[in-house]
Amino acid sequence: MTTSRSSTVADLIPVQFDRHRLAALRCWVVKIGSSLLTDTGKGIDRERIARWAEGLAELRRAGRDVVLVSSGAIAEGISRLDLAARPETVNELQAAAAVGQMGLIEAWERAFAEHGLHTALVLLTQEDLSDRGRYLNARATLRTLLRFGVIPVVNENDTVATDEIRFGDNDTLSALVANLVEADALVLLTDTAGLHERDPAHDPEAQLVSCARADDSALDPMAGASPGGLGRGGMLTKLRGARMAARAGALTLIADGREAGILQRLVRGEELGTLLLADQRRLDARKQWIAGQLQTRGALILDAGAVNVLINHGRSLLPVGVIGTRGEFTRGDVVVCEDESGGEVARGLVNYSTEETLRIIGEPSDRIREILGYQGEAELVHRDNLVLV
Repeated sequence: MTTSRSSTVADLIPVQFDRHRLAALRCWVVKIGSSLLTDTGKGIDRERIARWAEGLAELRRAGRDVVLVSSGAIAEGISRLDLAARPETVNELQAAAAVGQMGLIEAWERAFAEHGLHTALVLLTQEDLSDRGRYLNARATLRTLLRFGVIPVVNENDTVATDEIRFGDNDTLSALVANLVEADALVLLTDTAGLHERDPAHDPEAQLVSCARADDSALDPMAGASPGGLGRGGMLTKLRGARMAARAGALTLIADGREAGILQRLVRGEELGTLLLADQRRLDARKQWIAGQLQTRGALILDAGAVNVLINHGRSLLPVGVIGTRGEFTRGDVVVCEDESGGEVARGLVNYSTEETLRIIGEPSDRIREILGYQGEAELVHRDNLVLV
């Protein structure tokens, strides 16, 4: 991890949470990183997978719904294809993922079968969650699998995803899956003890963040992108994932997956890893979908008055408060609402195309008919379709 300024655990907003309450949570999404599933880059380690399956099966037997987000497909493909290093071109990565996915799901299927559990492979792309209809279909499928007592094994569909439409890391994917199934808890297992105030590899005295609000800005300089050779994640992506999950009211646990019995110990309430709490009510399903969009179509630039109205008064965004646009969008697209300095304030579903928006911005809503020749919505983005970020 790298830091841009000095931040300590003392800078965090004090919070209290009785970890024994975790035992009552019903729906868990568990993400296991490549470093925990692979044998130093030599493909997936089936003995490790067997141990993970045993822990996850125990959660399932205790009556909890469990969704697994598993890394490791590309690493397994690299091993099966006997490649010297991780490929750099998209088509080679896609090929490695296609080959490796076979071994990965076969290993999980065998491991869970030892405990009398069925598994289901669910491959997702960002486009699956960007389209409202496909999003709802994915949610219905996952919920049905859970109702049947199946363990869904989720991964990014690397065989078809490109740089422009990929999630980028399984921390982000797992957070969006947590929103998709309205999970109570997201567990991000990695090869470190959790989020520290400074990089413990460089400062062994750095304190572990035991519990904090996910949206506490003091966490930002503590997290940094530090991906390993096989994965794409880092503590920064885990913090972002925790904040995505928090929009759906889910708490996040970041913990060292090398600890024996880590899942059961976390559920029992042991003080392990970093617990990041949601400091807001669970968003409704439609707003969860809007908030989770990684691929937006454009931006609306707001004046200071409009920013104030959105943040402090919870109102809709009217044309009169917009001073510019960026990108190309059509009615119904997800757009970002930015302040004049470029900071993201909110995102939502826009009621007009770029061309129409440029004609009505800065104008009162009662002039829309006169300007466009028809009476559309008074709001550029209605508050029911708008989420603060």
